[in-house]
Amino acid sequence: MTLEHTLERTLTILAKRETVFRFFTDTPRWEKWWGKGSTVDPRPGGKVRILYPGAIEVTGEVLEVSEPERISFTYGFTSGSPIPPGSSRVTISLAEQGSATKLTLVHEFSDAAVRDDHIQGWRYQLSLFSNIVSDEVNVGVAEFVDAWNESWANPDAGEREKTFRRIATPAVQFRDKYSTLDGIDDVLAHVTAAQRFMPGVRLERQGDVRQCQGRAYCNWNASANGKPIGSGSTFFVLDADGRIEAATGFWS
Repeated sequence: MTLEHTLERTLTILAKRETVFRFFTDTPRWEKWWGKGSTVDPRPGGKVRILYPGAIEVTGEVLEVSEPERISFTYGFTSGSPIPPGSSRVTISLAEQGSATKLTLVHEFSDAAVRDDHIQGWRYQLSLFSNIVSDEVNVGVAEFVDAWNESWANPDAGEREKTFRRIATPAVQFRDKYSTLDGIDDVLAHVTAAQRFMPGVRLERQGDVRQCQGRAYCNWNASANGKPIGSGSTFFVLDADGRIEAATGFWS
């Protein structure tokens, strides 16, 4: 078949390449991305099935699998419209980009109008995909956020350091009205000083932690020796392992 019309889309996902790739080779993860009943047999000649809302079904055949770099498969609608099975080709390539992953999707068509009809669909579908990968990578974000808040009040310096090094990157940054901190050693020293000059201050999370593609947000109440002193929120940036890379606190 002649496929001279190409749709290409690139995005960066805050996850390791191996983590991203398993969503192309594991049916339960493939189903999370595409919808219930979707399946993938990740070997040359293996079948691909995608079920869209409204019982719209796409089928295909795996052409190439090169883990964790690339997967290629044919793509067509079982109804025959707008493209019949076997009449277009999808190739998804993954490249390391620091600790993150650069995903490049190329969808090849024989008809330009059909290609154009798929532009928004892939924009939307890859956005869903990025969120689903991020949800898996950051499944423990609430525990990390709570540990971050609690460590500011932990009187045991050794335990504080152990926790911060577990949940945050070595170059972690923190900003709020009292802090401009760069690196975990800076954070540790600042927490020690805060406990000396602001004794008894605690932050308690209010409500759920909201996470989207490596960004997390939570609200909190602050107290000093059991008495309320304020409230606010913290915005977190997470790395490809789900650890805290930066945090910014906002006092209300």
